Amino acid sequence: MIPVQKYLSLIKFSHTIFALPFALIGFFLGMKTGVITETYTLLKLFFLVLGCMVFARSAAMAFNRYLDRRFDALNPRTAIREIPAGAIRPAQALAFTIGSAILFVVCTWFINPLCFYLSPVALFIILFYSYTKRFTPLCHLILGLGLSLAPIGAYLAVTGSFQGLPLLFSLAVLFWVSGFDIIYALQDETFDKTHQLHSIPVWLGAPNALRLSRCLHILSALCVLVAYWVGGFGGWYLTGLAVFTGMLIYQQSIVSAGNLSRVNLAFMTANGIASVVFAAFVITDLYFKL
Repeated sequence: MIPVQKYLSLIKFSHTIFALPFALIGFFLGMKTGVITETYTLLKLFFLVLGCMVFARSAAMAFNRYLDRRFDALNPRTAIREIPAGAIRPAQALAFTIGSAILFVVCTWFINPLCFYLSPVALFIILFYSYTKRFTPLCHLILGLGLSLAPIGAYLAVTGSFQGLPLLFSLAVLFWVSGFDIIYALQDETFDKTHQLHSIPVWLGAPNALRLSRCLHILSALCVLVAYWVGGFGGWYLTGLAVFTGMLIYQQSIVSAGNLSRVNLAFMTANGIASVVFAAFVITDLYFKL
């Protein structure tokens, strides 16, 4: 029996902190529409949405580790991961992927028919990402697209309908995640070139990749700014917007093409703060206007 912590490490469970706060934004935006008012139903939906987030991301990460196991074993940075290190066998990782995917679909079944019908589309996107680095440098955008499903998916869980405001938050996630994944990929530029893997740093070179990352982060900040106007938010939202934008600027400022020593700080700390604090202020603004 493999300890639970090995599987949690395999899927980098702590990184759930990136998209989960945006899913909560989508969920509480849905609550504010008043489509559902029963407390029991809302609580049930809340835990089902959490389940969808956890199981979908677990499936995606485990499948990525399974599919990339040969490259991970060759890369000194990733050779310590669970599969190349022998802590988890490939078959176990694949079984974990399948089990997580099934549980994700089951959760959508109990939410509403629209979420259930769209669940294969969501699974395709998040699982397909793992193949993209083999043929396109736009793999970072596919990753961003996968995580961007969180706010609109949570909103659909409550309302069963599409609206523009949660879509703006999804676009913000798309550009934000794509931008910081480009920064993260700078660490493997040489390895990816050697093994014919695709990425923005390989395609454009590190300096231009960082410029593109900055452009994507500007677009992300613009999306949350537009959401402020569209949603009629107040002062709490603006405070969250300032923190979110500040964290984007901070992570861009501590990484350069010639100095990647603080990539992990930019990746984990700055982005974790950005998502959690921003979501907290947005949700506060929904209920307590300044």
